[in-house]
Amino acid sequence: MDSNEIRKIFLDYFENKGHTIVQSASLIPHEDPSLLFTNAGMNQFKDLFLGNTQLPYRRAASVQKCVRVSGKHNDLEEVGKDGSHHTFFEMLGNWSFGDYFKEGAIEFAWELLTSGYKLPEERLWITVFNDDDESEAIWHKKIGLPMSRILRFGEKDNFWEMGATGPCGPCTEIHYDRGAEFGCDKIDCRPNCSCGRFVEIWNLVFIQFNRDRDGILRDLPRKNVDTGLGFERLVTIIQGKNTNYETDLFQPIIKQIEEITGRSFYNPEYKMAFRVLADHVRALTFAIADGVLPSSDGRGYVLRRILRRAARYSRKLGYKDPILYRLTSPLIDLMGNTYPELLSRAEHISMVIHSEEERFGETLDSGLELFEGIISKANRDGSQIIWGEDAFKLYDTYGFPIDLTNLMAEESGLVVDMKGFEKLLEEQRERSRSASRFEVKSSNNQSKQYVHLSSGSHSRFDGYQKLEVKSRLRRYFQKDNRYYLVLENTPFYAESGGQVGDSGEIYNDHFRFQVEDTQRYEDEILHIGKLKEGELNEEDVTAVVDVSRRLAIARNHTCTHLLQYALRKVLGEHVQQSGSAVSEERLRFDYTHFQQPDKEELWEVERLVNEAIMADYEVIKSKECYDTAVKSGALAFFGDKYGEEVRVISIDPISRELCGGTHLDRTGQIGCFVMYSESSVASGVRRIEAYTGFNALKYVNRYRKEMGNLVSLLKCKPEDVSDRIKNLLEENKRLLREKDDLVLEMASAGVDEAIIGSAEIDGSRLVVCDVPVDSRDKLLSFADAIKSKLKSGVAVLGARLEDNNAALVIIVTPDIIEKKGINANQLIKKIAERINGSGGGRAAFAQAGGSEGQNLSDALDYAKKHLAHEMAK
Repeated sequence: MDSNEIRKIFLDYFENKGHTIVQSASLIPHEDPSLLFTNAGMNQFKDLFLGNTQLPYRRAASVQKCVRVSGKHNDLEEVGKDGSHHTFFEMLGNWSFGDYFKEGAIEFAWELLTSGYKLPEERLWITVFNDDDESEAIWHKKIGLPMSRILRFGEKDNFWEMGATGPCGPCTEIHYDRGAEFGCDKIDCRPNCSCGRFVEIWNLVFIQFNRDRDGILRDLPRKNVDTGLGFERLVTIIQGKNTNYETDLFQPIIKQIEEITGRSFYNPEYKMAFRVLADHVRALTFAIADGVLPSSDGRGYVLRRILRRAARYSRKLGYKDPILYRLTSPLIDLMGNTYPELLSRAEHISMVIHSEEERFGETLDSGLELFEGIISKANRDGSQIIWGEDAFKLYDTYGFPIDLTNLMAEESGLVVDMKGFEKLLEEQRERSRSASRFEVKSSNNQSKQYVHLSSGSHSRFDGYQKLEVKSRLRRYFQKDNRYYLVLENTPFYAESGGQVGDSGEIYNDHFRFQVEDTQRYEDEILHIGKLKEGELNEEDVTAVVDVSRRLAIARNHTCTHLLQYALRKVLGEHVQQSGSAVSEERLRFDYTHFQQPDKEELWEVERLVNEAIMADYEVIKSKECYDTAVKSGALAFFGDKYGEEVRVISIDPISRELCGGTHLDRTGQIGCFVMYSESSVASGVRRIEAYTGFNALKYVNRYRKEMGNLVSLLKCKPEDVSDRIKNLLEENKRLLREKDDLVLEMASAGVDEAIIGSAEIDGSRLVVCDVPVDSRDKLLSFADAIKSKLKSGVAVLGARLEDNNAALVIIVTPDIIEKKGINANQLIKKIAERINGSGGGRAAFAQAGGSEGQNLSDALDYAKKHLAHEMAK
């Protein structure tokens, strides 16, 4: 029975039992920021269990793709060491939300395993929670299992909890006995023994209690069932294999590795490397298909760690070229029908992995060489320790994740000085934080610089509703001819989230202060600028934002939301904002994408943004609970920090994002949108720069003016400019070729003349010639012609090149070298000095270049006199 059939039998069985078949959720748990990746089948049903969502069904079943590489569920370091640990796996599951409970769940599981999959009953063992008499009775009396194969265990093994408080309950597990040959030979070997003989295949969780803050378990009014059946383990058992890697889930990948590397999976020396590559390519492929890209933080860094660990193991197979991207094809062939996103993004997946492999490959071998030196040092000094500074160098310079260094150290019988590494890592992070910290606050004595004018609360931001407010000046300080003011309340937006700070004025009857910038540091909003009149005082002030500038900034900020919508629609849902800069002049938007969009895609993005502008959608600002906002579709990306209450910017029906910036009321206020640059800024991150409103109009008018100039110069219609320029360029190329051909023809014609007209000394010729060519290649062609006709003698050839440079070539025939001892290599150096140059070559041929072409005639005269003397000896 192949894996696809095993998967289908599961879904068909539960569909026939009245379950709604729910598609696998994405590996990116957008509705749960506490998770890096979806790591269990129940993740997408969490709100149903908590009662936060209305029940769309009472029974459900699914096959969920999962990744476990972080937190307490981190299997990364174990992958490859045995035949069962994985980073990516599939979890089969069925759920009941207040419908059937223990008896129904147990009966379904038993019937499917024994009748559907034909597993032998005598090999199935059961564990239950110590106090769960009900489950034990169902297994014994209803199913008919002997009590000897029903075992009780404590909370560690058979009690499930969502957290310290909340829903929880006992679980019963079904274990499969693989046989004594897989065991430890202990008399009391049984389920939960670490030897591997008994494999847990299905866990049935009965969520019947709620644990309160005092730790007391109280019955839930609605009891639920959450089950998880490990797909890879099930396939291994049904297909009669010893390890998961021998099943059809992995064998197509493993055969591809064998074909590429020439190594055998069954060679013990290479088995771990095969397992790592076969496992890791699955995690990479599925995560990238769901929109994750390798990067330096968050999910992206997890992917980078996985890929780099695999790349290192490919070296264990003696293979140094990128290999993982070549393993995606057999995987997608196998699982593409079950997960269509693999088929639709196959090329993208391969390209992302290949690019990342190539990039790391450039430093991996150098890093491995350094690691060998570190090992030698550790063995030589007897410490058996890889010191923190060495581990940090591997991390910082060569891109080695610390877990990879730990693994390599373990293989070499060494340990890593983790305290030293963490200390250096934290120092680097602190340097980074300090570099980005507002410079005025770098002094530890900052508070002593303040002049305090009034007391009370400060820095309340009123600028979403008002652009002019009455306020009081709390305190200020002066630094480098600038004042820094803190107000009680302010309409000035402090720079944040890529949006620049507001400017404007603060004044009363006694002073006028020009705000040039607004920044935030900790809980203070600092108004930075110049005191134009009077002296600062404690009396009430009026704070006024520059309205036209604020509006220009808002045009660009609102437009970034439209741009993100358009990019995701044209390029795919994997596109995410990676950074932005929004000012009154322009917008810059960084986004995740692993290849350069073509012109047609960019034009379509620009069209969609302008279409949304012309639609004049309302821009709605609201405050919402974070969970509610995300569940309603608001974009919130991993790595951003949010409070319980968030500000949501909705542009129905196309965009909904969490955002604290200032925005327009309607998209039509943007006016228009024009992109002027698209480029790459980092691995997997691209940048668009654009203008909106009047700046977009200025940009277009500038191009109109240039087009008008071209039309005037070329004397053609605007639509004919490209063809006219193309024709002119082709004509220019043709004329240049004709010129070059003519020059060469004239130069070649002058070869005989040069030889015939040269001086004859002792039966040999001395050819010294200023050749009328403008490139070194043409001079060398002339020299070849001279060489072919010069039977005995010396030729010194020079040419004037562009930018007042010059080139020299010297040819000496073998008989002159032997009889006269003249050496072209030695001679060229003397002559080249006179054109401020240098050169070299062999005794028979040498060439040089110099930067003082105006002295070429003098250099040739020197050569002529010197050689006439030498050849006459």
